Amino acid sequence: MGQPRSDITVFGTCPPPTAAHGPDYLEQVREVAQWSDRAGYEGVLVFTDNRSVDPWLVAQTVLQATGRLAPLVAVQPVYLHPFTAAKLVADLAYLYGRRVHLNVVAGGYSGELTALGDAVVHDARYDRAVEYALIMQRLLTSPEPVTFEGAYYSVAGLRLRTLPGPELVPDFLFSGSSKAGLEAARAVSATAVVYPQEPGQQAAADPSVAQGLRIGVIARPTSAEAWEVAVDRFPEDRAGQVTHRLAMARSDSQWHRQLSESIDRQGVYWMRPFKNYKTFCPYLVGDYATVGREIARYFALGYRTLILDTPVEEQDLRHTAAVLDIARSRSGECV
Repeated sequence: MGQPRSDITVFGTCPPPTAAHGPDYLEQVREVAQWSDRAGYEGVLVFTDNRSVDPWLVAQTVLQATGRLAPLVAVQPVYLHPFTAAKLVADLAYLYGRRVHLNVVAGGYSGELTALGDAVVHDARYDRAVEYALIMQRLLTSPEPVTFEGAYYSVAGLRLRTLPGPELVPDFLFSGSSKAGLEAARAVSATAVVYPQEPGQQAAADPSVAQGLRIGVIARPTSAEAWEVAVDRFPEDRAGQVTHRLAMARSDSQWHRQLSESIDRQGVYWMRPFKNYKTFCPYLVGDYATVGREIARYFALGYRTLILDTPVEEQDLRHTAAVLDIARSRSGECV
């Protein structure tokens, strides 16, 4: 598997925490990180929420296990002051000489936010996240003390003692499925990430802001092989469907609602993993050429960053590499 072309950025995703013993989970993280590193991905997304393992501990494991891969750490303003998050980025750059990208999470499940005493409403959470990201960006790039006065954060004469070099300054990503998310990404020159509809229904990317999407891929040389893997990996799960409906009721996320309303049918665009509460993105399933053509349509719409769902085995990345080669070669032909 070769390096992805520079005009398309590909991230993988770390496995979510399970009931496995801690060292077993870390071994899963190391394996997926090493697979992604060998595949030439830019990085791997590391989740954060009230139940996840601390993403900075996972990020350090990724750095220790790989040679060039960059953790894409989810940061939620409720959990850490922007100075603390910026210092962690700078410290990891100092210790490992490696980049750490940031996926700014504005929301979450309402019950978890309430438990933390956070009552900020949906669009205002993005306003807060913009202030958070701006402070981080200035701390990570300015040799001068940073002063900032906002609605949510106020700092005066704040600085990092050790700045990462320009090549180690992180990229910022934001969820951009809502208007507020897209505007937040634009305000901090971040990449807005969407959870897409089918290519024929997905709106073209806004040319004023970099945009990407999060999907899962199960591809094989033939459609029959791909669907055999898909159905075996994601069987119908009534308990998962109930959990999904409960989660939907507790979330004000627009992308969550949008995906939940999508029809689950066995076409290339497949929603069963999401609706059975096994993952949080749609899947594309089929033979290399068919899935490659669908991803090329997203590329042609202007989405240039992919965050791919967690692989089960390294072979998944080899199949996905064949799909991405087709998608890149066809993207210029699609309209």
